[in-house]
Parts: sequence; C-alpha cells; structure tokens
Amino acid sequence: MYKNLKTKIGSLELRNPTLLAAGILGQTKANLKRVWKSGAGGVITKSVGPEPKKGYSGPNVVETPCGLLNAMGLPNPGIENMKKEIKNFKNQEKTIIGSIFGKNVEEFKKQALRMEETKVGGIELNLSCPHAGELSLIGHDPNLTEQITNVITNETSIPVWVKLPGNTHLANLRKVAKSAEKAGADALTITNTVPGMAIDIDTETPILGHDTGGLSGPAIKPIGVRLVYEIFEKVGIPIIGAGGITKGKDLIEYVLAGASAVQIGTGIIYRDIDIFEKICEETLTRLNGQKIENLIGKAH
Repeated sequence: MYKNLKTKIGSLELRNPTLLAAGILGQTKANLKRVWKSGAGGVITKSVGPEPKKGYSGPNVVETPCGLLNAMGLPNPGIENMKKEIKNFKNQEKTIIGSIFGKNVEEFKKQALRMEETKVGGIELNLSCPHAGELSLIGHDPNLTEQITNVITNETSIPVWVKLPGNTHLANLRKVAKSAEKAGADALTITNTVPGMAIDIDTETPILGHDTGGLSGPAIKPIGVRLVYEIFEKVGIPIIGAGGITKGKDLIEYVLAGASAVQIGTGIIYRDIDIFEKICEETLTRLNGQKIENLIGKAH
C-alpha cells in the first residue's frame, strides 16, 4: 500500500514505519487487530508480567497542556492470558511484538520463552517504565541490561528489542545501549515516558493516585529525537523512536535523527485510531517520491 514507507528492523520487515507502542490498545486480540487494520506497520502488546496485576489505584491519567501524565503501575493480564489472546495471530501477515517485564534475569527469561511460544514476530524488553518502582531502574544499569538481554537472545530464536529510559544521563544511556547491543539485541526503542508530576492547587495534593508518573506526548518529542540522534552514532543496530509522534513530520524528524521506525501511543488520543494511516499519508506527501529508508540518519 505504501511501498516507499517499507522499512526493516533487523530481520523484521514492516509495511510502514509506524508501530503501536506498548501500553495502549495492546491487551486484547481484538484491539491489536483494530490497530493493524487502521494502518499500523506493526503492533506491540501491553507489557506483561508473570501474573495478572491490577496496578495502582486512580487517578491514573491526567492531561497536561503538553501531554499526558500516567501512573498505571503496569496493570496487565499476565503472560498466560496474553498468550491466549495473541496465539495464532497469522504472523505471516501481521507483525506483533510481545512486550514483557520482570524483576530479575530469571523472570525475564521465563517470560520471553512463554512469549516465543505464541509465534510473535519479536520481543520487546521493557526495562524502563519510570513509575514501576525498582523495575524502573533496570534500564539504567548497563551490566544488568546486558545480563538480561544476553540470556534472552541466547535462549530465544526471535528478534529482541530493548526499550531504554529517557531519564538517565546521556553518558550512561550510551553505556546501556552499547551493553544491549553487545548482548545481541536486534534493536533499541528510545524512549520510554519521562518522570513528571501534577498537583491540584485547590486541594493542594498530587493529582495522580501514585503522586508521580510518566509524561508522554508532544512535550517529550525533543527529548526522544535528541536521544535517538545521540545513540545512533554509538550503535550499529536499528533504533525505534518513541515519544510525541502525532504527525508525519514528527516521524520524518525521528527518521532523520536515526530511527528506522517509530512507536505511537498517546497520539491515538489526540488523532484517534486512524492516526497510523494519517501519519503515513502525511509522510508520503513530504517524501515526494523518496523512500523513507533513504532518510535514516540523514541529519548526521
């Protein structure tokens, strides 16, 4: 449909460079199919853990003038229930990436092996949710990132993506990215949400039930673009950009910085589920006959 938008993330071929980000509309087979039919090049499941989890008490989401703050607490149906949702999804036609989280190497390994049983196109390791307590620190540790990634790349036979934080010092992020690459990661996702907070000045209390949360949307796009740009120069594996993509020009900006594809989550709230098709159309207009792959990293 969009031949000039085809792109590759390692061995995975995408019909276009827009992906559903983990965390929104990714919990059921029905919603994943809806997103696919709405034009996404691929879909990423909601991050799942070993067991079902309710997450934090509300309020869980608050709108700010520049994006959304959320503190969900990684609510999820658990790996076994997710397997039932996405098994036999016809992966020859549709690209599904299973997002997983865990609290240690062994837990990540078990999750990855279970996810692989569903025949997904790949696995994304969520090492960086900023409001998940001690789990949020994994992606800040180069050694732990390398250990987890190494075990999973050795134990599974499908592509492994590593989702990195946006709230660590650049020098450390470079180390984490290099560690993931050294351990065999097929791609990096940059960036997760960044920590933020909102306070109700009438009640004089935090609005979110968890007090602090992760900021997504337009406010973090310059952060994401900068980090993609910086890490692109340090690694030799593909990068998937994430953070604040709502228009075709946002996608192109990330690609010029070095991304081979982008993930979209909060943008769905602003432009509805057909945002993927809208962004593809806007991108094609701006490309004016060029192939998107020819723009990867061109800003360097």
